[in-house]
This record gives sequence, structure tokens and C-alpha cells, in this order.
Amino acid sequence: MGHAGMAATVVRHLRAAGSPTAVEPLPRPALRAVREDERPPVDPGEFRRVLGHFASGVTIVTALDADGPTGFACQSFASLSLDPPLVAFMVARTSTTWPRIAAAGTFCVNVLGAGQGELCWSFAVSGADKFAGVAWDPAPATGSPRLAGAPAWIDCTITTVHTGGDHLIVVGRVEGLDATESGDPLLFHRGRFGRFSE
Repeated sequence: MGHAGMAATVVRHLRAAGSPTAVEPLPRPALRAVREDERPPVDPGEFRRVLGHFASGVTIVTALDADGPTGFACQSFASLSLDPPLVAFMVARTSTTWPRIAAAGTFCVNVLGAGQGELCWSFAVSGADKFAGVAWDPAPATGSPRLAGAPAWIDCTITTVHTGGDHLIVVGRVEGLDATESGDPLLFHRGRFGRFSE
């Protein structure tokens, strides 16, 4: 499915579910921040190196479609709005998992703890059975997989999808959430996992 077809599928799903959409199927934009006659774009390697200095938490975004559970590791996750309660995550337009999440129309963000680095790596690969040996139960509102041992989870319905260069910005309305009060988060910094140290 091409990018335009994927966007059209998401829009059709959201409209069928009665959700407002801020998305129309658009052609993929040129991935340039400057015109041809201006300075050259930032080198991709330098972009990754510098942005890698920004430490982030790590999540696994999951969904349940007709073919079963699916998900991917995601560090591009953020809270977006308190009223209404909204969160957002970013996913590459080339993701093979995204079309399944879009078809489900719902997702669960599983915030990973400091000891869950291996779990994260298993969801970062493409083509493997990511749920092999992974314990989960359905999140209460949407049924999306809630991973065992995750210190926090946010259960959501997709409301809007925006284009953002070579990624899509997915906005979800929070339908349910919970967290434990103990344990350190899994952090990602300069290509490695880490944790807080006192």
C-alpha cells in the first residue's frame, strides 16, 4: 500500500468511526527544509548525532487487529493535551506495523521500565514475531495489548493523523491509563539504553 493509500485508509476508518479528521490524502512532500538555491540541508548523520543528545523515554506502541497483536518500539511519544486528554506518537511512513495500527483505529502506549531493554529491542526489529513469549492482556477500553511489567500504559483511540516529512504524527484520545509508583524508566541516549543514577 502506498503512502496516499495508507492515508486514505486511515481517513476512511476515522470517518466511519465518527471521529474528526484533520487529514486528507496528500502526496508525499519533498523531504527538504530549504529550496534548491538555498544552503544544503542538514547532513542526516549529523542530524542523528546531535539529536541523539536528547535523552528520551522508550515505549512500545501496540494494537490488536484482525490478524492479532502488533506493535513497534517508539521513542517519539509525548503528551499533547490535558483537555481533552491527548497524546501523540511519530511513526515512519515506511513502517509495516503502522497500517495495522491504523486499521485497528486504537493503540496502547506501553512505557518501558529500566529492565526492559531486551523487550524494546525485540519490538525494534522488522519481520519477526514480536509477541513470541511476551505476556500481555487487553487494555480495558480498546483491547489493545497491555504488556506485562510495563510501569505505565495509556490506552487510546486514534483521532487525527498529520504528515511530518518522512514520518506521520498520530494523535490519540486517552480512554484509560494507569501506572505503578515504583521503578525507574528505560531511557535512550546517544544510541544506548540507560537509567537514572542517584
